[in-house]
Amino acid sequence: MKKLLIGTIAAAVVASSSMAADYTLKFSHVVSANTPKGKAADFFEKRLEELSAGRIDVQVYPSSQLYKDNAVLKALRLNSVQMAAPSFSKFGKIVPQLALFDLPFVFRDAKHLHDVQDGEVGKELKDKVTAKGIVALNYWDNAFKQLTSNKNPLSMPEDAKGQKFRIMSSKVLEAQFHAVGANPQMMPFSEVYSGLQQGVIDAAENPISNIYTKKFHEVQKYLTISNHGYLGYLVVMSKKFWNSLPADLQANVTQAMNEATEKEREYAAQLNDSQLELIKEYAKKTGKLEISTLTPEQREAWRKAVSKIYPEFYSDRKIGKDLIEKTIATK
Repeated sequence: MKKLLIGTIAAAVVASSSMAADYTLKFSHVVSANTPKGKAADFFEKRLEELSAGRIDVQVYPSSQLYKDNAVLKALRLNSVQMAAPSFSKFGKIVPQLALFDLPFVFRDAKHLHDVQDGEVGKELKDKVTAKGIVALNYWDNAFKQLTSNKNPLSMPEDAKGQKFRIMSSKVLEAQFHAVGANPQMMPFSEVYSGLQQGVIDAAENPISNIYTKKFHEVQKYLTISNHGYLGYLVVMSKKFWNSLPADLQANVTQAMNEATEKEREYAAQLNDSQLELIKEYAKKTGKLEISTLTPEQREAWRKAVSKIYPEFYSDRKIGKDLIEKTIATK
């Protein structure tokens, strides 16, 4: 009887705390809860509820339970969902300048990348998104991309010549591979494994998490740690929902998001490192995969070869010369 009474009281407390919330925030994302994005979303939920003393009830919906990325921006505008974290490519039609993050070798390392995102350039890009009716909050990491191939190691730019590289839809990535004499092939991500396995494509670029979870390393002979490009997400909020919050709760959202962003970057780096070790173990055990890392000289050769495409995107209707130059100049 005592246990029953305690359980009843606990349930009542939970119900009353839920009822006490002044606002409900639904956070939709497309990946599983155990990914860096998923874990950061859950951290944000707990932290914001704590900071707001329960006035905001955060409900996280992973794995496309509510919306896929290609539908979520419309849902945000309608306030059908209040938060999401789509990849940059999903903003291409409304803010093409976010293609800045597709530019090869524009970021020297993770610190430079985060300094750009947290500085003047990152703010300018977020302002452009917010001006389109969706509040841009923060940038979350996937990881830097690496090169894989079935033809030969991709140590120098000329090694890519003639190879068929899978790319996602991006004018920048198309130009990147044309610059080194390769043949970019747009292909849905779901078809990449079979494409590599059957020889429809020869090569690809992916972060380690994609390579490992989709087992691309099992159908490729060479992996080059190049860190040449970047994949990430922009966390956004419904403008209607944001405007409905009083100033103190907006401050709570900002603080929770900043803390979640630090966590997400840590989770992403840890996952990248641990999965690379698993790929190395596979390579050592099977002898079917050769792994190499670009030397500083090789990296510079690649940078020179592909950075020639930057002027193609100087137009303000694309990325803009000013944004590219500010990015490069960021210390």
